[in-house]
Amino acid sequence: MELQEILSYLEAKGDAKMRKHHIKFGATGELYGTKLGDIRALAAGLKTNHSLAMTLWETAIMDARLLATLIMDPAQLSDVALSGLVASEPYAQVADWLYANVIKNYPTKESLREQWMASEEPMCRRAGWSLCSGRVAREAEGLDLSAILDKIETEMPSENPAVQWTMNATLANIGIHHPALRERALEIGTRLGIYRDYPVSKGCTSPYAPIWITEMVKRQKK
Repeated sequence: MELQEILSYLEAKGDAKMRKHHIKFGATGELYGTKLGDIRALAAGLKTNHSLAMTLWETAIMDARLLATLIMDPAQLSDVALSGLVASEPYAQVADWLYANVIKNYPTKESLREQWMASEEPMCRRAGWSLCSGRVAREAEGLDLSAILDKIETEMPSENPAVQWTMNATLANIGIHHPALRERALEIGTRLGIYRDYPVSKGCTSPYAPIWITEMVKRQKK
């Protein structure tokens, strides 16, 4: 499929409720509201196609960027190119798909984690903290978790809201997966109070760190 054919397909699959959902949660610029399942189905047919992915990304259309993350080849990106992609996308849904489908599989993600956490670009910091959160949960050896908690404690209250989200996930993962630091993580989360009043759908766990930590630990014990 050619670019215009793909864009026409995405636009034809656009859904008004989906558009309203994305706008409600911060999407800006052009978007069609294509359902995520339709985007995944299209990606499955296209398979990996890095040059097409980059062309889709350059349109800046939200739905096209979501599709791009599914057909991009991390091995064909440089650190500079990937950093540019991260910095260029302000919407969390696209940023999270880029993280899940590209960044997590990127060969030098650890060096980028450190670079991004110190970046002046908020979305780069967000991605850096996403990588930090994942490493805390799965392979924390070599990380100074106490120093990370110090950084969260001092910086999260005044951070950009987009960055707060992944910093908070790191805080929760320290509390969930590292019992020796659980009480400190709970204390920091309680004192900062970030996401204390966050609206949560029935059956979902609150992102408020003390509730999140307590619920996940409870599940571990079952």
